[in-house]
Amino acid sequence: MANTIRVDVVSAEEQIFSGDAEFVVLPGEAGELGIYPRHTPLITRIKPGAVRIKSAGKPDEDLIFVAGGILEVQPSAVTVLADTAIRGADLDEAKALEAQQRAEEARRNAQGKEELAVVEGELAMLAAQLAAIRRLRKK
Repeated sequence: MANTIRVDVVSAEEQIFSGDAEFVVLPGEAGELGIYPRHTPLITRIKPGAVRIKSAGKPDEDLIFVAGGILEVQPSAVTVLADTAIRGADLDEAKALEAQQRAEEARRNAQGKEELAVVEGELAMLAAQLAAIRRLRKK
């Protein structure tokens, strides 16, 4: 099909998504990226957040949370190599809120700039995960 692009989302543990899509939207390092078929080749880092995939022939978008990684775009293919990737349906708000509370406690008890930076990175990832959960719930 000429108006689709092949999309693969892979984490260290498993392949999360593979299929043809009309477009993909994801959190790039410099802001949100929209990728359509025949896009200019691109390689960039991605930030924690929601990857939205409009699959060909489906009315709804697929939502996948990624905790960062690398994006490669070719005119006919998009590959997301994620540090961690979770299908939208598998996101658990209670677990994310609990993890956020633990991270906030760790931030209060952090000793040194390095430990604080690690905890702040974890908090940013959890905030992005909770935003993805809320976006999914609105549908």
